Amino acid sequence: MSEMNLILDSFDRRSFLMQSAQVIAGLGVFAIANAEVQAVPKKQLFKISLAQWSLNKTLFAKKLDNLDFAKTAKVDLGIEAIEYVNQFFFDKANDKTYLGEMKKRAKDHGVRNVLIMCDREGNLGDVDPAKRKQSVENHKKWVEAAKFLGCHSIRVNAYGTGTYEEHQKQAADGLRQLTEFAAPFKINVIVENHGGNSSNGEWLAGVMKLVNHPRCGTLPDFGNFRLGEGKEYDRYKGVQEMMPFAKGVSAKATGFDEQGNCTETDYRKMMKIVLAAGYHGYVGIEYSGGKLSEMDGIRATKKLLEKVHSELL
Repeated sequence: MSEMNLILDSFDRRSFLMQSAQVIAGLGVFAIANAEVQAVPKKQLFKISLAQWSLNKTLFAKKLDNLDFAKTAKVDLGIEAIEYVNQFFFDKANDKTYLGEMKKRAKDHGVRNVLIMCDREGNLGDVDPAKRKQSVENHKKWVEAAKFLGCHSIRVNAYGTGTYEEHQKQAADGLRQLTEFAAPFKINVIVENHGGNSSNGEWLAGVMKLVNHPRCGTLPDFGNFRLGEGKEYDRYKGVQEMMPFAKGVSAKATGFDEQGNCTETDYRKMMKIVLAAGYHGYVGIEYSGGKLSEMDGIRATKKLLEKVHSELL
């Protein structure tokens, strides 16, 4: 081969290698850019969870076991986050073997444990300091269970007696005691509007201000605004008053019209209030109607929440 041919051959090889390197680099840039596009998360205004109370009739009738709740939520309803009710495993709060099985089954199905709703453990706002303290003690095991299960909160009630102001102070005292216990576990203590004074949004917001602890908050429920004696608090006003302290939201529904809208609550109006407060966490489905089956009622509520989510994007 002549010297000139050697030079040309060498040049062609260098040219080929340079071009190849540029192509490879270009593909790399494209791949990185494409990966960045893929990594951009879809905008999510809120997440959907399922409150176990939606299936209370089925659970009380022993047609569904508490241990299968996570599977039912994911496999049958396509919901990946759940909110337990302590009544369905009331004697298991200290049973680590049982709780471990709950945790395993949720993990096996890719389901997030969100919170435990706690009832039947005394009145945190009791007028009697000794009974109030006992209620705090009764709730402590649920704080520990929530921590074990990977939940972020326990939902409690603020029941009690006395005048408006007396009940506020009593409830704040009980909640403060329980919250101070829960704080080291990184568990929130959240109060639902659940009848009586607690269904008065202004009253409950006042209790939160008295407690004044970042781990104590609210769980606004769209439908629990019965004050007693036939009186009812304005649900939109109540949710708006509770939202600054909200660490969860309960989407109550009992009936639906032909268009799939909730007959007792304007979900679009309500979710605008929720989002306006800067809340983007879990919204728990709690169907409690009678015309649809529990499963169909859950599906109808889920469909409505998804529709509202799309409209508000």
